[in-house]
Amino acid sequence: MSGDNGFNNDDSPNKTLTHLQLPSPIITRRNRTASTSERALQNPLEHGKIKSFCRQKGHGFVTSDRGGEDIFLHISDIEGEYVPLPGDEVVYRLCPIPPKFEKCQAVHVRIVQLVHEKHSKWHEPL
Repeated sequence: MSGDNGFNNDDSPNKTLTHLQLPSPIITRRNRTASTSERALQNPLEHGKIKSFCRQKGHGFVTSDRGGEDIFLHISDIEGEYVPLPGDEVVYRLCPIPPKFEKCQAVHVRIVQLVHEKHSKWHEPL
């Protein structure tokens, strides 16, 4: 693939737009180590808004109220009964992503303010 189409030039299965990079491999609640989870619980609560979320793909991104790069969000780390929509205000903790722990993803994500649109519940069909 050429570099001018906005895609990564690697062979990972997580090719996406370069400004929204998925961790490779994707770290879920199930495959996160106990030490990484413990490290995340020591981090303070952060605030932000859902930038995007795709229920079918099982991931999305949060924009932090503090600014900076968008933060990866996996479906397994969302708590509560509603599927998030862009603009929903959330609280979360940052969890470092192995192997180098240079980037973080949002974990223990809770929606604290819903946007004024109809939200689906997890148990409802797509």
